[in-house]
Amino acid sequence: MIKKFIRKILGVKNSAESGKANPKPSVLTAKEHGINPKLVSANAIRVTQTLQENGFKAFIVGGAVRDLLTGVKPKDFDIATNATPEQVKRLFRRAFIIGRRFQIVHVMFGQDLLEVTTFRGPSNDAAPKDEHGRVLRDNTFGEQHEDAARRDFTINAMYYDPASQTVFDYHGGIKDIRKKTLRIIGVPEARYREDPVRMLRVVRFAAKLQFEIDAATRAPIAVMAPLINNVPAARVFDEMLKLLTSGHAMACLQQLRKEGLHHGLMPLLDVVMEQPLGEKFVTLSLANTDERVQQGKPVSPSFLFASLLWHQVLEKWDAYKAAGEFPIPALHLAADDVLNAQTDALAIQRKIGADMRDIWAMQPRFEKRVGKTPHKMLEHQRLRAGYDFLLLRCASGEIDAEIGEWWTGFINGDAEQREKLINTKPKASGAPAAKKRKPRRRAPNKAKAEE
Repeated sequence: MIKKFIRKILGVKNSAESGKANPKPSVLTAKEHGINPKLVSANAIRVTQTLQENGFKAFIVGGAVRDLLTGVKPKDFDIATNATPEQVKRLFRRAFIIGRRFQIVHVMFGQDLLEVTTFRGPSNDAAPKDEHGRVLRDNTFGEQHEDAARRDFTINAMYYDPASQTVFDYHGGIKDIRKKTLRIIGVPEARYREDPVRMLRVVRFAAKLQFEIDAATRAPIAVMAPLINNVPAARVFDEMLKLLTSGHAMACLQQLRKEGLHHGLMPLLDVVMEQPLGEKFVTLSLANTDERVQQGKPVSPSFLFASLLWHQVLEKWDAYKAAGEFPIPALHLAADDVLNAQTDALAIQRKIGADMRDIWAMQPRFEKRVGKTPHKMLEHQRLRAGYDFLLLRCASGEIDAEIGEWWTGFINGDAEQREKLINTKPKASGAPAAKKRKPRRRAPNKAKAEE
């Protein structure tokens, strides 16, 4: 019933027909596409050249070509070839075959990793699928035009040959880039059913590139959004991490909510975003993340998710304290509750979860600014993350800004300055210290004086 309903909306009768690829692409010369060769990775050129010299076809493909066409230096370079994974592996000293759903090869040059994939053929009806139609494993190889049809969006289905400096466009990707339109290849319903994560990718690319989502591409999302729940949690976590570290995190979250895709990914995010303090805290956190991404600085997943989930922890922490639990055990119980609630939707890695706990557990310790506690805090391996988290809490108005200023002075100060700060009595958290009132002298009793 759902399939028929969506097809009626889209006006599509036969999904197989719309998925057919054009074997004759548009071929654009260097003068026509305008790609700056200086933006192309030397290692990507090295991989394509090695493959071509050994008799194989090889192209830079996907998001890298999209970025090159818009004048942006790509962060990652993916290579597509007609060589099999085993043939690719034999040509490079540090190459590793990975993947179960579709095998790919990771080629390493120092710390630089390039992903090399073999041209994929038409989806095999006999390929293993789950009960909802999601493809579990499909190592069918094919021709270049068939590979183009298997890619998700038109803007990601272009191939660039660094040797000839030509671009091969099979699905009108350049036209869509110029129109700032995000359009899926084939029948959206079928493509989302094959891989529901594509719905999250629609959101990420639309927000990151500031493109409009094509009407036919958007139409099935509201109905098919629950299919995300059938995707392995680890894949969802990886996609969410890409979304949140895209440099446009807040725009991505807003787009998720707009398309109805946020349910189950961050169960209580809506509640947080509706609270003034929570919304300000999350907004500041994501703005900080976006700024770091745009400056080319690393982003800590543990800090990011600790920030997103903090006000859920805070709410449960207050509830446990109100029930009579001591503050520190109450905080640990609250952290357990929040992380356990996220386990099913987002497979947060154990190391990331442990770092999140450390960041949260440090917060009450920052309020103890006497004795040896501040000096012990300086030795904590997560001090910088905990301190940055503290500053976010101050900036959002959750706690007094004076606490953040004190710790800034203590961390950056020398031994003498630190001792002076410890000996200076801090203001009470959340409000200026109240001035002690001197006891008023009572006027002498006249009656007694007269006696």
